[in-house]
Parts: sequence; C-alpha cells; structure tokens
Amino acid sequence: MTVADAGFDEATAPLRAELLAHCYRMSGSASDAEDLVQETYLRAWKAFHRFEGRSSVRTWMYSIATNVCLSASKARRVLPVGLGGEPSNPLEPVAPSTEVLWLQPLPDRALGDPGEAAVAREGIGLAMVAALQVLPAKQRAALILRDVLEFSAAETADALETSVASANSALQRARASLGDGAARDGRKAAELSDHEKRVWDEFCAAFERHDIDGVVRILAADATWEMPPIPGWYRGAEAIGELSRTQCPAQVAGDLRMVPTVCNGLPAAAMYLRSPAAAGAVGDVWLPFQLDVLTFTDGELTHVCAFLDPGELFALAGLPASLESAEPR
Repeated sequence: MTVADAGFDEATAPLRAELLAHCYRMSGSASDAEDLVQETYLRAWKAFHRFEGRSSVRTWMYSIATNVCLSASKARRVLPVGLGGEPSNPLEPVAPSTEVLWLQPLPDRALGDPGEAAVAREGIGLAMVAALQVLPAKQRAALILRDVLEFSAAETADALETSVASANSALQRARASLGDGAARDGRKAAELSDHEKRVWDEFCAAFERHDIDGVVRILAADATWEMPPIPGWYRGAEAIGELSRTQCPAQVAGDLRMVPTVCNGLPAAAMYLRSPAAAGAVGDVWLPFQLDVLTFTDGELTHVCAFLDPGELFALAGLPASLESAEPR
C-alpha cells in the first residue's frame, strides 16, 4: 500500500457506514447500496490526488456518492401498499411479480457497531425510505442532504452540481410532495417498551409453534401485512391469520424457526423454513425463507413487511445460511 493509499483509507474508511445508509436511502435497495458504495470509493480513490480540501472529506465523499446514485437511478422501488388498490383476499393464491422493483430492508448489522456512525441510522426507517422513493431522484437527494444530513444549501448545491436556487427549489418540491405525515415509522428496536419486547418475542414463538391463533391475538385488529415480491397486501388480524393458514408452507410446529434481528432500526425476525433432509444427512435443516420487519405503534403490532426473497439480506444481517436441529420455543 502506498502512502497515498494509506492516506485515502485513513480519511475515508470511517465514512463507509453512513455512505451505505445514504446510498440505501437513495436507492431503496440494500444490495444496490453495497454496489453504489463500492463505486463511490473507486471514483474517490481515483480522484483523491486532486482533492484540494476546499470542503471536508466527508462532504466530498457525499457529493461523489450522491452523483453515483443519481447516475444509477432506476424506476422507483415500492412496497405492495404503494401500488394502491384494495386489500387482497387471503384465500386467493399468491404469485410473485417480477415486473416491479421492490423496496428492500437494510439490516442494521450492515452498518456495523450500533454505537458507531449514529448518523447512518437516521432516516432509514422503512416507511421513510418508502416515502423517499416516491420522489424524483434529484428531489430525493436534496431532501436527504438537507433534512437528514443537515447539509447547508451551498453544500447541497455542490453535491447536486447545480445552483443554490435550483437545489432549494428541489427541496421545496420534495417537502411539498411528502407533506407532514408521509413517513411515520414505528418504534425503534432500541426503544421498545417491555410490553413491545414481549410481543416481539411472542410473534416469533407463535410462528415456531405453528400457533396462528396466537399470531392473530398479538396483532392489532387493523394490522397490515405485506409480502414483496407478492404484489397484494392484507388488512386485519383475522385476514392475516387466514393468509398464514392457507398460504404458508409451514404445516406443523417446528417447521419454522425464528431468529430476532434488527432492520431499518426496527424490530425484525429472520424466518427459516424446514427443508427435507438430504440423503445421508443427520437431522433436519432450516433454510432462509423470509425476513419480517415489524412496526409497533402505540404499543400495538400494526404492520409486518415479510420480505419473501431474502437472498443476500440474511448475510448482510449476519445471519447463518442455515440452522440445524433444535427444539422450537
């Protein structure tokens, strides 16, 4: 490693977590955010010898990351509720849609030590990020830079490579589009009451027992349930219970195992589904099935977003690729 490389690493490495969060807010995808951060660091490394220090390294890196995100901007990512329409019938068969770019959660583990880079954990709630996706990319960037990261108007304009007047106009339009109550997230996992912690635990235990009535009891009466990439969404604890009874592949106690985790700052649970034992294998194995992100409002479990295509999300969350035999709760 050269002296220049060492200087670049020393100056920029501490920013990685917050730049990952920034790219996630911009893209709505944890996996895309990882790629965008890599591209940001590559561009920054190539240009570091030209960095003159007229702004802080942090501001400079955010400018690069913002423009990487704007260049890579795709169709907006959504959750099923964001598609509009009425709640779905839980008795109708479900089928994934590959025609929609779906919002992904961001496992907190991807941001490193919870005690570090606190700024990375601001503005990454699932509802907030979903609301940001409604905005055109430049308005989204202006809102994030000013209202989440608290950049000045001049710093925001530099990052967007535009005038202060144009950056302020984008910010005003973004604020007008979102309104005052457009992005209300549930309680953060670190701030749950003892009652909410018990509900979180019982949510996991009930699924492990295959106790659908138990799941229904702990949900708010008007709770909503989403399952991207399934485009439908469901409202009401009873409807969610019917959905679980008729659509979930789990049939008996022990088919599912749940591992509590945290995504987007919110309580979550990684769901593993029992898989038939391979020839010669000893005992059962459970494989990643879905990642449930929970929203608590006023002490009630009001919303569950069950991401059915966990892919690399389990790895980002530091979760094992499989679980071996164990007794359910």
